[in-house]
Amino acid sequence: MVKRIVTGAHYGLRDWLAQRVTAVVMVVFVLCLAIALLISPPHDYAMWKSLLSGRWMRIASFLFLVSLFWHAWVGMRNILMDYVHATGMRLTLQILVILSLLFYTVWSAEILWALELAWR
Repeated sequence: MVKRIVTGAHYGLRDWLAQRVTAVVMVVFVLCLAIALLISPPHDYAMWKSLLSGRWMRIASFLFLVSLFWHAWVGMRNILMDYVHATGMRLTLQILVILSLLFYTVWSAEILWALELAWR
């Protein structure tokens, strides 16, 4: 019997699927936004406000941003695992990436839902 040597963290299929799903979510959002802007391009503040103030638009924008951050995490983790060989440095960089992406997620939610309060 041949004994195989197993290396790596075995994220392969999960990473591949996460990258594809998040990419699809981002493409769908961008296409919907582009169609909305082509159908009725906003020319002033009131039109932009009406486009962006809807609950579904905020939810879709937040979903887009979470997908973007998750997509970025998978890519950055893979880059760090492939090119940073010192374990301590890699762990430090991964923690910094995680913390910054979590910060951006909270900040995005704050911005999107603060708009609702500011526009009322």
